[in-house]
Amino acid sequence: MTATLDIATIQAFLLVADLQSFTRAAEALGTTQAAVSLKLQRLETLLAKRLVERSPRAVRLTAEGASFLDRARALIAAHDRALSGEAPAAQSLSLGISDHAAGPELVPLLERLHAMSANLALAVTIGFSREMQDAYDAGELDAVIVRQEGSRRGGEKLTEDEFGWFASRRFTVPKGEALPLATLAPPCGVRAIAVRSLDKAGLAWRERFVGGGVTAVVAAALAGLAIAPLARRIAPPGLVDIGPAHKLPTLGSSKVMLHSKVSDPAKLAALRAVAATFRSVAAT
Repeated sequence: MTATLDIATIQAFLLVADLQSFTRAAEALGTTQAAVSLKLQRLETLLAKRLVERSPRAVRLTAEGASFLDRARALIAAHDRALSGEAPAAQSLSLGISDHAAGPELVPLLERLHAMSANLALAVTIGFSREMQDAYDAGELDAVIVRQEGSRRGGEKLTEDEFGWFASRRFTVPKGEALPLATLAPPCGVRAIAVRSLDKAGLAWRERFVGGGVTAVVAAALAGLAIAPLARRIAPPGLVDIGPAHKLPTLGSSKVMLHSKVSDPAKLAALRAVAATFRSVAAT
């Protein structure tokens, strides 16, 4: 009897390949790591090929796995077309992301969503956590990835960020002068934490640069204009945490949360992939 490929198994293989983790793939599929591992073992047996190399730290495709990858994606695309027809009904997912939470996860996150369904129209808004949360509460967004602020409860924790005072390696703290800061404008929660900690420590500060987004704030810090309070996950290699050397107050940590009110199966699957991708990149 001719062997056949199982669609669910191919989807599991693609997630393992993209997320480089059985754990994250299981999260995205809403199943267990053992179930995903068993699917991959059965696929390897069926193909008589070793597709992945497993290690305690990561999962990597073998040469045969990499060769099978494009064919696996083509199979899933053909399967989706067969289910939905040549002109599938477009679906939309509106996602709000806090600027201070987006970080390096944004590119692989969008890649993962596109790989899952090219027919999923994405509307991604970047802004302050509070504004994203308000838009979500008003029903304007399907889901948000924001920093946990105040007494807000619920949601799914994606990661927890440690913050620091980041500046260019060539930056020198001016003696006897107020600390120059680069921040987002109010109501940025990270700015509020930074200013409050400096005031509590009795340290003078001044706004040297106010950016319209974290990218602009990072650019100002890289240019040596000021010190920027940033999550370590977001700070690029050109910046260093000068807080300990200059005895600046600790900024503590902040949880990044996913809130969703989606019930559609396709959108739920997309958001599970979003959560798994975010955790996978944040952990590296």
